Amino acid sequence: MCLQLAIMLSTKKKATGRQRNILDSLIYEVMDGKPIYYHGYKSVLNKTKKPEDIMGSSSLQAIIINYVLTALHKFLSDEDYWILTNEAGIHLDNKNNLAGDILIYKKSKLKAFEIDTQYVKKPADIAIEVDTKADLSIFTFQEYLKRKTTKLHQFGVDKIIWILTASRQVVVARPNEDWLLIDWNKDIEIIADVNFNIGSYLSKNGIQLKD
Repeated sequence: MCLQLAIMLSTKKKATGRQRNILDSLIYEVMDGKPIYYHGYKSVLNKTKKPEDIMGSSSLQAIIINYVLTALHKFLSDEDYWILTNEAGIHLDNKNNLAGDILIYKKSKLKAFEIDTQYVKKPADIAIEVDTKADLSIFTFQEYLKRKTTKLHQFGVDKIIWILTASRQVVVARPNEDWLLIDWNKDIEIIADVNFNIGSYLSKNGIQLKD
């Protein structure tokens, strides 16, 4: 093999390796052994966007998450509950790693010694999701929501709440029960004695959304 050809092959191999590393860094979740990438990942690959451009939340999503977290921290005792956020990773099995916007655990269920630098390996008592950052080019949002919710239920999560900003609705899903679709202007229970009302909160703070 001539030196020029060897250099070309080495350069191509390095470029392919860099592309693979970039693609791996854009994985949002893994379902059934298949990667689900962040929405907009193709724009990163073609260099029209940077990774940080697609991984963050919108201002509305961030405000809603902060509102829910504030309510939880106000009414749930730190002695009794862990409240995980920041896309906390959930390891279901060797083919499924999911992300959670807000995960609520009783400390009696998730022990202190089980907390480490890896994804949590136990089902939350309650999971709360605000929209999704997943790329939905291979399935619809409804299909994604159903698949993720079903997997979390099978894993042992007792209650999953989806906050949908586009339709201004909230889905409350519990295993073996009909899922509830509720207008977000109504009071919705997260856990006993802890409710939220997104429409009321946004209105009170002067946030008006365009129709």
